[in-house]
Formats: sequence, structure tokens, C-alpha cells
Amino acid sequence: MGVQSIDAEDDQFAYRYDTQCLIDRRDQDLDEDEISDYITGHFEGNSLIAAGDEDLVKIHFHTNEPWKILEYCNSVGEIYDIVVEDMIRQADGKKG
Repeated sequence: MGVQSIDAEDDQFAYRYDTQCLIDRRDQDLDEDEISDYITGHFEGNSLIAAGDEDLVKIHFHTNEPWKILEYCNSVGEIYDIVVEDMIRQADGKKG
């Protein structure tokens, strides 16, 4: 039996935490493409949305390590409106 890779289509909870935040421009312009490329290249997860402009970028990402995403986003700019929801708890009818 070979190594099994996680296919999010087969397992919607392969990545447990729905992680969202807004990044506000700090010192330099934000680049949503650069942020998106960094996240996909350095963190495991799926369903990434990085949308915005040079002053504000909204991040949405499913991951098992939301603190790493938030730490990275905070290094790029000022983060706020932070939401981390546990999708497995929500699916079980519990508060996420």
C-alpha cells in the first residue's frame, strides 16, 4: 500500500480550520499575488482566497495550523477581523 495523499474532494475536513483575516498595509504596499504564492508554497491547506489591493488584502484559507498563517500575515501587514473556525466541531453541531 502506497502513501496516501489527502484529497480535499474526498475529505472535506482534511484541513480543519477555516482561517480568515484582513491584512492592512503597514509600511509597504501589499501584493495579493505575492501573499497567495507564499501561502500556497509554505503552508499545507486548501480553499485559499487572497483578494484585495495594495492597502488591504482579505485572506481565507483552510489549514490545520491557523497560527502559522496568522503569524505570516502579521509579518506582511497589520492583521485584524481574525476568525478561526473549527469546521469539524461545526459539522457536529457544536460552536465552531
